[in-house]
Amino acid sequence: MSAIRLRDARIGYGDAAVVQGVDLTVADGEAIAVLGSNGSGKTTLARGLLGLATVLGGEVEVLGAPVGRPRERGRIGYVPQRHTVSGAVPATVREVVGVGRLARLGPFGRLRPADRAAVQDAVAAVGLADRLGDPVASLSGGQQRRVLVARALAAEPELLVMDEPTAGVDAASQDALAAVLADVSATGTTLLVVTHETAALAGVLTRAVVVDHGRISYDGPLAEAGVEATTDGHHHPEGTGLAPSRGYRLDQPRVTTDGGR
Repeated sequence: MSAIRLRDARIGYGDAAVVQGVDLTVADGEAIAVLGSNGSGKTTLARGLLGLATVLGGEVEVLGAPVGRPRERGRIGYVPQRHTVSGAVPATVREVVGVGRLARLGPFGRLRPADRAAVQDAVAAVGLADRLGDPVASLSGGQQRRVLVARALAAEPELLVMDEPTAGVDAASQDALAAVLADVSATGTTLLVVTHETAALAGVLTRAVVVDHGRISYDGPLAEAGVEATTDGHHHPEGTGLAPSRGYRLDQPRVTTDGGR
């Protein structure tokens, strides 16, 4: 089974297509970068896989089912295109990461011991075990990005979608993220990373899809994608849980970091 399958897909907002005529197949366990210049449609493509943008035509299947089916939501992890998770309401690292378990809660909607253990393990996986009870607002920007990754990992996803995960964070946090993703990929989880900064994740991502004016202009090895397709030097945002049969497991070996930036 393919993790992702698109056939002549048209994806956009309202009735306006941003991505069109896209054919794409991603096998289980692949680690793929989605590249392109600002406004090319790469974020819209990823959002279409998550049901956050409208499928206007063609076929879009995720984990063997049409996109947006409720039963698939607990099998997909998502790290959005945001640099921080601070908000008006104070929240601890444990509370933010706990949100990632919502799709897997029991019939009474309460965290069970297994859920609490999953949260702790996800936080440990990103090297922040010593900050579990700390307010998220007290963390650096890079650490907050890692909290978002932990929130996604807490769901034990089969597919992990990340939007610009290395943008705006320092080199140490980028290295820590790369180490985490290498471990996650090694378990068989499919990775799809929207990015224009491939250097930090070059040891994890092996395939590249380049989106240009809403269409795929290149699909092949990351090393051959071309530097002009991978970066423009700036970052601008573009306008039920079933147990997975495979994917990230929180009992897998985890990297350790110094918990720094």
